[in-house]
Order: sequence, then structure tokens, then C-alpha cells
Amino acid sequence: MEDLGTPVLDNHLHLDPEHGRGLDAVRDFARLGGTHLLVVNKPSWHLGVDPETGPEFRPVFETTVDVAEAATDLLPGRAWPVLGVHPGLVSRLVDDRGLSPEAAGDLMRAGLDCAAEFVRAGEALALKSGRPHYEVSEAVWESSNEVMRHAFALAADLECAVQLHTEASEDLTEVAAWADERGLPSHRVVKHYAGGRLAGPTPSVMSEKDRLEVAAESGEPFLMETDFVDDPDRPGMVLGPKTVPRRVRWLLESGHDEAVERAHVRTPERVYGIDTRATLSR
Repeated sequence: MEDLGTPVLDNHLHLDPEHGRGLDAVRDFARLGGTHLLVVNKPSWHLGVDPETGPEFRPVFETTVDVAEAATDLLPGRAWPVLGVHPGLVSRLVDDRGLSPEAAGDLMRAGLDCAAEFVRAGEALALKSGRPHYEVSEAVWESSNEVMRHAFALAADLECAVQLHTEASEDLTEVAAWADERGLPSHRVVKHYAGGRLAGPTPSVMSEKDRLEVAAESGEPFLMETDFVDDPDRPGMVLGPKTVPRRVRWLLESGHDEAVERAHVRTPERVYGIDTRATLSR
């Protein structure tokens, strides 16, 4: 198992032990020097769950908690679950099931309430929310923003972070302000699938070299991720589980030691309150 001399955190990936590579992906990550994972639940419909009430999201979250626990046994550090409702669900509820945007928002907020129970119990680290990254009606857009603002209010109460799935942007200061208004510090809002530069939330940068160079040279807090989807039907989707350790090695070889410390030690502590050094057990 390679030791890169630093904690190595993939801030956003999915693991599907039933349909995907599951723990084999974790073994690949660890073999190349990966130490910590934030495992985000797959969209509910990818796990065959079609909820009509908030508690019906529970199997999605339990699956993620269980696989994160199993992943921890394979890592030099540990894995934490990040739970919530994928913002794309709104379209399935409105377009496929015929719900009004308001009713869809009610169900998604109830799902977030269910996810919050896991954070409150210490079984999950953070929440996941957001808004569609594609064109939607004004009513769906506003309903999605209300869902996201609800996630911020929950996270403020729980004193946890929120990972966001949103449209591509370098400026989400309005979204960060919504979090601040609800008592959630904007640095605890994380934009998943970010570029190297972002105003407002903390960027979780897709681990492509050009994006990482921008983030490393910015001097600003950032995280690294792959968004590995663990879906055998889409094997080339996004980045593989070996990518973050490989990019960390590349950053170190390029003289970006400080940026690695920033992305894998200082920013995780600032955003999530986790200590990636202290949780290295072997």
C-alpha cells in the first residue's frame, strides 16, 4: 500500500456494493495512497427506491452508512457518510409522477429531515442538497431553492456542512448568503463538482489537472473529489477511485505541498470539523 506521507481525502464519491465495484473501489483507492472518503448516497432511484414519504428514504441512507462502515475497515483513515436528496429528484417527481413543484419540494424536504436524523445520531457527517444543473421551469427552480434553503437551516441546527449539487458556476455568493441568513457559515457549504475558482461556498474540485492547478495556486481553501459513480452501466462516468491519490502525488511532485495540506488537512477540518491526521490509525 503506497504511503504519500499525507492524508488523502476524496470528498465526494459513491459506492454501490450490490450493483457496482463497491469495496473493490475502496481497495484501489487505498492501494495508491488514499486514506479518507466521504461517501455520498446514490440518488434514490438508482437504488430502486421511489419514496412517497420522508421516512421511505431511510433504506437509501442505511445502505450508505453500511458501506461507509465497511470502507473504514479497508482504509488507513476512515470513511464518513454524506446523506441527502439528489436535486434531480424534483424532475422525476414532477415530470414522471405528476406532482406539483410545491408537493415535490415538500417530499424532498421530508427526505432531508430523515437524513438529518442520521447526522443528529452521529451516523453521518454532513447533508447533501442542491438544485438542478439543467434547464427547468421557474416553479421547479424556486421549489428547488426552497429545498436547498431548508438543508441550510437543518445544517445550521446540526452544526454540520452541506454538499451541493448545482449548475456549473464560479460565483455562488447568493447561495452562500442564503446559508449565512439561516445561521450556517458559508464555508460549510461545499460546491461539489467545482472548478478551481469559486466565490461563496468552498469548492470541491474535480480532480483534473487544470482545475487543480488553479485551486492550488489560488491560496484559497478547497477539497478534491472524483464523483466516482460506481455504476457498471456507465464505467467511464466521471473519474475513477484511483484519481485523487494519483493527483496528490502529482501535486507533491509539482511542488504544491502547501496546497495538498490545504486540501486534505486544513480545509476538511474547517468545513467538517474532522481531523484527517488524528484519524490515521495505521
